[in-house]
Amino acid sequence: MPLIRFERRDLFTYANAFTFARMLCIPLFLWLLFSRENRAAAAWLLGGLGATDWVDGWLARRFEQVSEFGALFDPTVDRLMFLVVVPSLIIDGSVPLVVAILFLVREGVVALAAIGLAALGAEPFDVTWEGKTATFLMMFALPLFLGGESTLSYAAVCEVLAWLCAVPGIAYGYYTLFFQYGPAARRALSGRTTPVPGADGGV
Repeated sequence: MPLIRFERRDLFTYANAFTFARMLCIPLFLWLLFSRENRAAAAWLLGGLGATDWVDGWLARRFEQVSEFGALFDPTVDRLMFLVVVPSLIIDGSVPLVVAILFLVREGVVALAAIGLAALGAEPFDVTWEGKTATFLMMFALPLFLGGESTLSYAAVCEVLAWLCAVPGIAYGYYTLFFQYGPAARRALSGRTTPVPGADGGV
């Protein structure tokens, strides 16, 4: 089974540093939500994390620091964020249970598939525009649901916007899962991986 080896210059990049900083914001989010019980601040932080998801990819291209490690690190942090944030919002009661379950099932399947493909030595494949759009919409739906349950003066607007992001986000997410990444995974396992045009980042 081939092992992936990363050179030092692939690890210490501006893009990876930014991704690492975003990862450190996850415990800060938990502290704001549960220790401070400040849903508004937690929602703003989560929204900021979603809005800056593109920055690490831009930094990698801007400074010519695109690497295999970065291509794995960025979506891993995105996945970790979902797998921590969604259960937290379920506990907090600020996200509809059906939405949370659909989010978690999709993210769990993708995470397990990524681990399985890596363990089998399959080559990674690029994400698609639809996959990136699904991630983008879901990253905004969650803080909007949280904002909708907060003391913000525009909480009602947040709730409406949350549904406008969640419904197409879930639809895109499952479309990419079954009709894009599923076939791509099968090609990767058969040794015939063909990269799919897409943006850097989460799937």
